[in-house]
Amino acid sequence: MYIEAFTTHFGELSDTRQSAKVTYPLEDILFITLCGVVAGAEGWSDIRDYADGHIGWFQQHGYLRDGVPVDDTIARTISRIDPEQFRVCFINWMQAVHESTEGQLIAIDGKTLRSSYQRGDRQSTIHMVNAFACTNKVVLGQVKTSEKSNEITAIPELIQLLDVQDTLVSIDAMGCQTSIAEQIVEQGGDYLFTLKSNQGKLCKAVEDAFTETREAPLGGLTFEQKRGRIEARTYHVLSADDVSKAFPQWPELKTLGMSMSFRQQQGKAPELTYRYHISSAPLSEKQLAEAVRSHWAVENSLHWVLDVSMGEDDCQIHQNHGAENWSMLRHLALNMLRAESSKRQHTRQAKTGLDESQLSGSCANCGF
Repeated sequence: MYIEAFTTHFGELSDTRQSAKVTYPLEDILFITLCGVVAGAEGWSDIRDYADGHIGWFQQHGYLRDGVPVDDTIARTISRIDPEQFRVCFINWMQAVHESTEGQLIAIDGKTLRSSYQRGDRQSTIHMVNAFACTNKVVLGQVKTSEKSNEITAIPELIQLLDVQDTLVSIDAMGCQTSIAEQIVEQGGDYLFTLKSNQGKLCKAVEDAFTETREAPLGGLTFEQKRGRIEARTYHVLSADDVSKAFPQWPELKTLGMSMSFRQQQGKAPELTYRYHISSAPLSEKQLAEAVRSHWAVENSLHWVLDVSMGEDDCQIHQNHGAENWSMLRHLALNMLRAESSKRQHTRQAKTGLDESQLSGSCANCGF
């Protein structure tokens, strides 16, 4: 069951090795690597040790008939997988097993792999742009860029690969571009952009539209108190009719949004911040609040987990396509772990390293 289902999703990957010298099939090496990452492996030797310790389970499901490859073989094979092919397989897998709901939020945000640079050349550090389904907390896809500034070119490539029909796509200020808005609308989705100086005239127009709102007494504040600080937030929306006439280049513009946040931390001056948003969806204040909060929750729900639970920032794998492919393996593993929601992720990850039934459950939940 497992080998057939796994091959269905990832069997299209090209194996660049000389066929006469291949002892271990690509599917075997990729599958044991993924399972090792699910169990908390952070390097090639960890993968080998995990496969060696569970070889009976792998052979029972059709893998590793010729034994466990050495870590150098695992490293060479995984690092030479074409990341573009791997990305397409990943997205096809997610579209097969992830049921999107009408109006769900897809947050697109970037993350730097801080230790992924070629030794001696820190400028080669990889930056990944991720698409994250905020409701189910799963990664839908990712694209690599060489620099953070290149997110503008990577975002359209990622959106093109995704099914955004009837979804709300949230992007921060760097991705606030008319061409990206047009692409999302053409693919049947709605956009929610945060505004900053890169769209100066539009940002000023939206800011002016909320003048009376800012001058009115504050209402609808949501307070939070944690770790020695007090935070309060409120959200407001207006129709975009007047602004859309002045800026017709923004397709289907319907909603202007303003989010206000107040922060008071002991020993520091209070901070009051206003942020402005535009959307092609007719959002209520509650919907805007949920979307904005969900977008920024990606830091805790995805980036923090990748760094703290999976050691992404400390991983020094960088040869060939190793860093990018490891990033996608972490996303695959994270999705598999979150498919089983009855336990905390750290508990599930630790249990997978010891209990083969936990690994079987994770594979079954994700269509493997």
